[in-house]
Amino acid sequence: MEPMTMNIPVLALRGLTVFPHMTLTFDVERPISITALERAMEADQEIFLVTQREIGVNAPAEKDLYEVGTVSHISQILRLSANSVRVMVEGRYRARLRRLWQTEPFLQANVETLAEEEASEAFRRSPRTEALLRQTWNLFSEYAELAGSVPDEVITTVMDCRDVGYLADFITQNIALRHTDKQEILEEMAPFIRLRKLNGFLARECNVLGFEHEMEGKVRDQLARSQRDQILRTQIRVLQNELGEGEDADDEIDTYRQKIMALELGEDVQKHLLKEVNKLSKQPFGSAEGAVIRNYLDVCLEMPWNTYTKERVSVDAARKVLEKDHFGLEKVKERILETIAVRQMNPEGKGQIICLVGPPGVGKTSIAISVAKALNRKLARISLGGVRDEADIRGHRKTYIGSMPGRIIEAISRSGSMNPLLLLDEIDKLGNDYRGDPASALLEVLDSEQNYAFRDHFLEIPVDLSKVMFITTANTSDTIPRPLLDRMEIIQLSSYTDEEKVQIARRHLLPKQMEEHGLKKGSVRIGDDVLRAIIRDYTRESGVRLLERRLAAVCRKADMRLLTGGVKRIAVTEKDLPKLLDCQPYPPALHTEKEETGVVNGLAWTEAGGEILEVEVNVMDGSGKLELTGNLGDVMKESAQAALSCLRSRAAVLGIEADFYKTKDIHVHFPEGAVPKDGPSAGIAVTTAMLSALTGRKVKAGVAMTGEVTLRGRVLPIGGLKEKTMAALRNHIGTVLIPKDNVRDLEEIDQTVRAALRFVPVETVDQVFAEALCPETEPLREEPAGHVAAFAPISRENVGGGALRQ
Repeated sequence: MEPMTMNIPVLALRGLTVFPHMTLTFDVERPISITALERAMEADQEIFLVTQREIGVNAPAEKDLYEVGTVSHISQILRLSANSVRVMVEGRYRARLRRLWQTEPFLQANVETLAEEEASEAFRRSPRTEALLRQTWNLFSEYAELAGSVPDEVITTVMDCRDVGYLADFITQNIALRHTDKQEILEEMAPFIRLRKLNGFLARECNVLGFEHEMEGKVRDQLARSQRDQILRTQIRVLQNELGEGEDADDEIDTYRQKIMALELGEDVQKHLLKEVNKLSKQPFGSAEGAVIRNYLDVCLEMPWNTYTKERVSVDAARKVLEKDHFGLEKVKERILETIAVRQMNPEGKGQIICLVGPPGVGKTSIAISVAKALNRKLARISLGGVRDEADIRGHRKTYIGSMPGRIIEAISRSGSMNPLLLLDEIDKLGNDYRGDPASALLEVLDSEQNYAFRDHFLEIPVDLSKVMFITTANTSDTIPRPLLDRMEIIQLSSYTDEEKVQIARRHLLPKQMEEHGLKKGSVRIGDDVLRAIIRDYTRESGVRLLERRLAAVCRKADMRLLTGGVKRIAVTEKDLPKLLDCQPYPPALHTEKEETGVVNGLAWTEAGGEILEVEVNVMDGSGKLELTGNLGDVMKESAQAALSCLRSRAAVLGIEADFYKTKDIHVHFPEGAVPKDGPSAGIAVTTAMLSALTGRKVKAGVAMTGEVTLRGRVLPIGGLKEKTMAALRNHIGTVLIPKDNVRDLEEIDQTVRAALRFVPVETVDQVFAEALCPETEPLREEPAGHVAAFAPISRENVGGGALRQ
């Protein structure tokens, strides 16, 4: 057939391909397609059938149609309804779409006929052609066997056909191939290549069908197995019903299964729990093993899997909550707010592990509770004080009698969400014994790199703790094992200043105690001077617990007076305190206002805050013994030895007899001998007291000092300056000598304390002596024979050293 062009109506096919010399029936619904059919019927009953590239396009343009289609003859049209037509067409020859020049009201195009290659007789009879035909027959037979839906007449036609081109078209038209594959066969003009391509498609379809049959077989086997299990279970249920123990157990098993499936856990966890349910279903009624499995499943299902509370990460909201609940602690609040700011910038970040370290009663636990409130997280508190068993953290194996999960899993279950704030209280009080080390068990819990799959011994399934925020509290970090401490970020909480305590009492403690004691606002008046007196004379602590108890005592007495005294208002004054709170348990220090020889006010740090630590030195004739008393630790004893060696090395300069260490006994005593004392920070106080006692020179009144001394007379820095300076102010000290290296710590000190005290930074003991000792020389007393009390006066001009007024 010679190539020619023609203008012809076009019918766009969706998911369908028509081949030459094939008859096909299909339904037409689109208005443009029905109009094209009507137009073709008016003319010569020929129409160009071409497939759309995309099935979903309703109004196809030229780009939406393939180039090659089939010019077909319309054999029959049957109208099914107003909008639907069934048409039978007979394919005539292939044609190429040159231009779609009309899209409304129907498609019309200019098409060019395509001439098929004609094979010679020799080519048709060649062995190569025979081999291709045989391959096609074999593949088609295999396909027909696997598909099972190929009509017999199609199989017969294929087996009798020897025309390569027609065979390719016929098979493609009558089997289920993708429309893209059919289009590829339609576009191939060479008959031999067309059939070879079809054979490739047939081989692929046979493989696919083979896999489908294999999968169907497996599904059928599985169904048969499950039906068999179901029949057996039904028989078991009938037998159990006959024995009176059936329905409840079966309902319980189904309930467990439904709950596990509803949780939508990971595949491994779900498989593990369903395995336990299957074990339970096989247990006889009332068995001990069944009770263990029930308990295990109940604990697992009570866990708040996939339940998360929506976190409120707002720095401003958190600041308001912290400011409302706590006064002071500015650095701690700032650090907590920084943590919340990080959460705000990166909500998907890992949970943080913070350790609040500070003395008792300064608000560590209440800060953690405020953080949970600010973040809108559930709070669960775990007290670790005295925990000695590793199983308390990790849980017991479920095979033991009375076994249960560890405290971490129990706290998460109690909180009701997988992202709570867990408060691990008193982590420094963990013990250990033959049952294991609970601190080591916490290493995995408190490591954000490992705790995404924490395995409790009881649960035996991984629990993600990476979204949990941990806050731990401790009074000291010294007793926390180093590897555990390394996993936490330490935030130090120092003790409150007296002024901070006044504000806390005024804003928080007093209103709370008045409410608890039924006192109306204004019925009891306590001024700030009274609060200061209570803090100074009736409490000795770093926190505010004892202060709260003292205020509770005042409120109790006020309740009694209001009920029995016939008064409506009570104004508490400082003079009333001895009646309300009995005698002062902490009277002011004795030696702060007098100039004495051999008595120096040192400053000490204790867990309850700062203290004045007096040092007394007595010098007596003897054989050079050094006596140290007052319940001293090894470091303090060595510090006194260093002070003595320092004085011996400077004996000539300081005006001390050169052989005093042979002829004099020196007794160093720290009063309050029942209280243990240790540390090097009393070094300059001991040195000054020794020099004062050896030379008879008095120590200035109202002076206190702290600093470590070396053999060469250098003054080294110490810790706890904030608490020590508060103790100095409380005891009416005016001047405080501090090591020069501690000047930077003055920034941390309360402004009230800095304004009230005169701080003198010192680098050497010479500066200490010049500042602390009275300048005038005492008159020489009558001494026993052989004793000369030579003393060279020390002036501040000779030694140097200046005062730093803060």
